[in-house]
Amino acid sequence: MIRIFRHYVPKSLFLLGAFEALLLWGAIAGGLVLRYSQLGFAMPSLGNYIGEFLTFVVVVYVSMLSVGLYQLEACRDLKMTLVRLGAAMILSLVATSVISYVFPDVDIWRSVFLYALAIAATAIVLTRTVFVQVADMDMFRRRVLVLGARKAALRIKDYEEKGGEAFKCVAFIQMTDQKPEIESAVPFADIQTLADYAVKREVAEIVVAIEERRGTLPVKDLLACKMQGIKVTDGTTFLEREMGAVDLDSVSPSWLIFSDGFGGVGRVDLVAKRAFDLLASGLLLLLSMPILIITALAVKLTSPGPVFYRQERVGLFGKSYMVMKFRSMRSDAEKDGPVWARQNDARVTPVGRFIRTTRIDEIPQIFNVLKGDMSFVGPRPERPVFVEELAKEIPYYNERHQVKPGITGWAQINYPYGASVEDAKQKLQYDLYYIKNYSIFLDFLILLQTLRVVLWPDGVR
Repeated sequence: MIRIFRHYVPKSLFLLGAFEALLLWGAIAGGLVLRYSQLGFAMPSLGNYIGEFLTFVVVVYVSMLSVGLYQLEACRDLKMTLVRLGAAMILSLVATSVISYVFPDVDIWRSVFLYALAIAATAIVLTRTVFVQVADMDMFRRRVLVLGARKAALRIKDYEEKGGEAFKCVAFIQMTDQKPEIESAVPFADIQTLADYAVKREVAEIVVAIEERRGTLPVKDLLACKMQGIKVTDGTTFLEREMGAVDLDSVSPSWLIFSDGFGGVGRVDLVAKRAFDLLASGLLLLLSMPILIITALAVKLTSPGPVFYRQERVGLFGKSYMVMKFRSMRSDAEKDGPVWARQNDARVTPVGRFIRTTRIDEIPQIFNVLKGDMSFVGPRPERPVFVEELAKEIPYYNERHQVKPGITGWAQINYPYGASVEDAKQKLQYDLYYIKNYSIFLDFLILLQTLRVVLWPDGVR
């Protein structure tokens, strides 16, 4: 993993992204050369087009990020890559056309952009084809030795089997006389020297996944490993890094206190975040006005009741506010009291189902952002009755209220719509990761990824 502005990025994806950025630069240069050759013109100096080249690379790269081309599941699936790459190329074409129109002094033909997109798409498909073949090879996976063979270690083993493609557990070490939950575990007593054992197996990292460390933690052995350049990591920190979420099944109060992060939003970041919220809210409100008007008419004409609905939600530091959305359910949806949303919920109107799927029902929350009750990015706000219930059943649930709730967030783009206590627990893991590792960069990444959720609305209810 590589950490960028406190956010973990798989090394394989980072290297893929860097290589494809170079491909994009080569594609725009190739497009220019190809177009001039076709017209029989003398070849210009490429150094005169640095600004245009950079604009092309940034536009296409951001489009690729926004449609989810740098998610592991997309990188492993060529069919998904082709679909999302097509969407990214269309977005890029629209964006470059707008840029050429708004800035007529751009000294490069639109046909060059078109040629460059074709070259880039071809090169990226070839690159991804190769990536799919080599990404899962053991030589590209970090070799990990896990100290522990019970519950905490089993969490790591389960994650490796389900989706931990960046690492490979070479062995699990049984540290106590208790029966191990991992049958293949090696008793620590059978190992003469931990450092030699790790070196022979080319271990790059040792993960300490021991529930009770008093009398079982081999401090001298771990220090010897550290001196030989082998990284030593706490199990909870390891899972946070690999999952992009705080694992509630292994977290402890001491880890929350002593781990880095959870420093809150700094004053400079707070001012920048608020300035962005105001600017983006005003711009989005202007651009979405036709959609707002059409949706308001559709809601009003297809079902009795108000166009908007206001509902109490829990915000920053546990203070309540009234959220505003388009009404997507029947006006008597909660005549028997608040209940969780369900798959294929009968209370949702036909128009409501469409605006929920496309996230149009969320647009009126712009007014909450302008007012300051919400931010564009943050944990999803919940109703007080559900917060009270969830706080009793899920540890650390109220910690998600240390930042403003958001229209979109890290949990929203990584996990389907929550409709149960278990869903809320899973989403809390992502919310805690966001709060712990907050940065403007992470906000920007989430905003880009939100487009992917709108285009491919997995798990919407």
